[in-house]
Amino acid sequence: MMTPERLDGLIERFGDCRIVVIGDFFLDKYLDTEPSLVEHSVETGQSAHQVTGIRTSAGVAGTVVNNLAALGTGRLEAIGAVGADGEAWELRRCLDQLGCGADHLHGFEILMTPTYLKPRDRTDASLAGEHERYDTKNRGEMPEEVSRTVIGSLESVLAEGDVDAVIVADQVEEEDRGVVTGPVRDALSRLAGEYPDVIFWVDSRVRIDRFRGLTIKPNQFEAVGRKFPLPGERVEIDEVMAAASGLREVTGAAVVVTLGERGMLVSDPEPEHVPGVELSGELDTTGAGDSATAGCVLGWASGGTLAEAAVVGNLVASVTVEQLAQTGTASPDQLRDRLKTWLEQR
Repeated sequence: MMTPERLDGLIERFGDCRIVVIGDFFLDKYLDTEPSLVEHSVETGQSAHQVTGIRTSAGVAGTVVNNLAALGTGRLEAIGAVGADGEAWELRRCLDQLGCGADHLHGFEILMTPTYLKPRDRTDASLAGEHERYDTKNRGEMPEEVSRTVIGSLESVLAEGDVDAVIVADQVEEEDRGVVTGPVRDALSRLAGEYPDVIFWVDSRVRIDRFRGLTIKPNQFEAVGRKFPLPGERVEIDEVMAAASGLREVTGAAVVVTLGERGMLVSDPEPEHVPGVELSGELDTTGAGDSATAGCVLGWASGGTLAEAAVVGNLVASVTVEQLAQTGTASPDQLRDRLKTWLEQR
């Protein structure tokens, strides 16, 4: 049971942590449109939506950085690969504003900077205000040069010392199309063995079972191999426990499974259920896994047990999912307030 005093003790050490985030950094670009100004193209007859505001933020691996920065992490560094384009400039600017070093976010002429273009109705703050999204991704196989550069950066950063945790964000579903290629996975396993005092934490959309010697964080459906869950579907706790135990045998490291509103299951080695915060009202779960990762890793790197880290991750996620149509974050004060709610519910 997490106490306010224990949470305060962990929060006080957030500022001492140095965390590296490696993987797929995307630019989230929001176009705010005004419905009353819509025009119609004479040439095509299509609606021409008028943009009155543009907002950008670091997405995917950058969403983890957003949350780590909001929680007061002492030092943040990004490792990845982007294009040599305007979107890369915007992405680096977003990271710089968060206090995250981007010297190892390498630009390549052969790549495009992954971008989520998100037009939305500025008069409707709900999820219904979002238009169709346009995605920019690299469709070809990631060149070996990129993997070598990324691995070299991680090796050099770890050699400097004082790294508390490495968070791996493997977002791109197509094989070897993102930053975390097969050679990068192999290097991560090797480096995790060479630096046993560093937390290596992985969030991978479709390859979570391919990492060895690193803590993995699948959601409940990824843990049991269910690719297309129906809305409102859930996996029973007993089934998740069995799957987590099996994954731990395969990976040889701790397993943390997110369960949505039910919290998390941690297995290190015995499975333990850590309840989440009960919420009501409209929720936006976009990026919830990334915010949970930030809270868990920071809580763990600050000296908490894995179960205590899961509590912190649950608290962070419970704050961010209430922030609609935006990249949500949580502050230390919000964690303290949310812990009161969590304790009352227990």
